[in-house]
Amino acid sequence: MFALTLENILEAFQGEEGNAAQNPEWREFFDTLCQEAIRIGMELNNQYHTPEELREIMGRLTGKKIDDTFRLFPPFYTDFGKNITIGKDVFINSGCHFQDQGGIEIGDGALIGHNVVLATINHDLNPAKNRKNHYAKIKIGAHVWIGSNATILPGVTIGDWAVVAAGAVVTRDVPAMTVVGGAPAKVLKIIREEKEERYETAV
Repeated sequence: MFALTLENILEAFQGEEGNAAQNPEWREFFDTLCQEAIRIGMELNNQYHTPEELREIMGRLTGKKIDDTFRLFPPFYTDFGKNITIGKDVFINSGCHFQDQGGIEIGDGALIGHNVVLATINHDLNPAKNRKNHYAKIKIGAHVWIGSNATILPGVTIGDWAVVAAGAVVTRDVPAMTVVGGAPAKVLKIIREEKEERYETAV
């Protein structure tokens, strides 16, 4: 017998899809959570909401407290919602798609541009496994900047202060303090931290 709790659902979204997903009661509960995400998404996207209201709606969508510094420009799309964790001072621009069953973790101060796709599910290539799901978390570090129309694939970790160029397809981890771009994305530049110069005036 399978325990029908959110925690058990989330445990199943690690690595290769397990036998739990074949249990009818498990599948029904999972489908109910997906339909809830669709309903809340429709509420979010189809009329104007104040920033405060958007944070409240995102709290219901993710099942977690959303910090008062969070900002979102709708529309926003996700097919599950309950495996998204958002840090402080995060901004998500319009048109983003989060496929979050495998888990999406967004660090403090991250900026996510228009139409970014975060995908945490892959499918088995072996025909004998009938495209079985494979789940892997996406981790976005602190102060990461993801440009418009970028796609981040399952299992990718993006280091602090990294920049993902517009249109990039990120298939592997991104080191901190780098700029990556292209398809597949590769390191284009190392970011050097420069100290601000101080100028003193004569008195």
